[in-house]
Amino acid sequence: MQNTETIHIGLIREEKIPHDNRVAFTPLQCQWIQQHYTNVRICVQPSPHRCYTDQEYIDAGISLQEDLSHCHILLGIKEVPKEKLMAGKTYLFFSHTKKQQPHNQAMLQQIIEKNITLVDYECLVHADGQRILGFGFFAGVVGAHNGLLAYGKRTGLFNYRPVHTCHDLQELIKHYFGIKLPPLKIVITGSGRVAAGILEVMGMLGIKYIPPEEFLINSYAYPVYTQLKAGELYLRKSDKTYSREDFHNHPEKYECRFLPYVTAADILMNGIYWEERIPPLFTWNDLAKDNFRIQVIADITDDTNGSIPCNLGDSTIDNPIYGVNRITRHRTPPFQKGSVDMMCVSNLPNELPRDASQYFGDQLMKYVFEDLLQEESEVIANATIVKKGQLTERFAYLEGYVHSSS
Repeated sequence: MQNTETIHIGLIREEKIPHDNRVAFTPLQCQWIQQHYTNVRICVQPSPHRCYTDQEYIDAGISLQEDLSHCHILLGIKEVPKEKLMAGKTYLFFSHTKKQQPHNQAMLQQIIEKNITLVDYECLVHADGQRILGFGFFAGVVGAHNGLLAYGKRTGLFNYRPVHTCHDLQELIKHYFGIKLPPLKIVITGSGRVAAGILEVMGMLGIKYIPPEEFLINSYAYPVYTQLKAGELYLRKSDKTYSREDFHNHPEKYECRFLPYVTAADILMNGIYWEERIPPLFTWNDLAKDNFRIQVIADITDDTNGSIPCNLGDSTIDNPIYGVNRITRHRTPPFQKGSVDMMCVSNLPNELPRDASQYFGDQLMKYVFEDLLQEESEVIANATIVKKGQLTERFAYLEGYVHSSS
């Protein structure tokens, strides 16, 4: 696409069920783009579910149109149902195909069959390999809130309203005014975007940071938290050291050092990256012991049977908490004696969709948009899974996934 000709961009309606409320660009971001890129025209497909209403786009001077067949580039958030894919277009969305996820195989087959170009947001990275786009920060904010909400309900000591009943983050912050938290101890794992969101909530609530070694041995008359980054959580078995690169290449050579914290914390907020070779934070046998103090686990990373063994599967925005019996290992209703309460919502940012969309669109505008308008871009090329119906070289390993019948 040449920069001299008009480039038509469409914001598609989210059709995957349950419907996602987020959007790639807010009305004001669309307005800004059209003012600063005179060769770009944006159309928005009407949607009753989107967190920004059709009227807000109209008020910002953005065209509303059901038929986006004239658009060169189509932007969504979640996977597009295969029957909704338009042949020959360039799509950007989170496809969840690069790990050969079985439930998206048919969609990727259709993308290839219809000569579509697929650029996956998840694969857009800076030169140093850091992801450009993601909703992790807002997952952390909502997950931390939900963890506290569960603890308040379990103990009856305070009452938080669900995040999704707030219009936006500002309304959530007002909700915190005047609610005094009891003395409680929170352990946070991770150091990425999710952890940054959790720490934002700790700051908003005035919860005091305590170094890990003090957290383990002291009691406090006010709420406190500590944070464990990968280097404090995992040490190499052979020499008790930590190397980030070595850990990512050989996690099986490391042991997890989390166990002392199960006797010291009331709430665990888990934001650490996990894959199958990485040891879990604790075991089922640890969970069954009398000295396991943690009552609520907000598993924001949300890997079923992953870093948290008692993650028995996703919960939902409407019913975010379920219990797990520590002895029988069975799922129970929440807030039962002898259980630990689990918060395992997979689409947490969708509880603050307006703020999450604004943040996402801002990163997209700053770091991706100009590349998207170029004929050639290394950033875009590296994130392109399919180009005009062909798997790209970088993603050629998906050949078997695409052609296997399942």
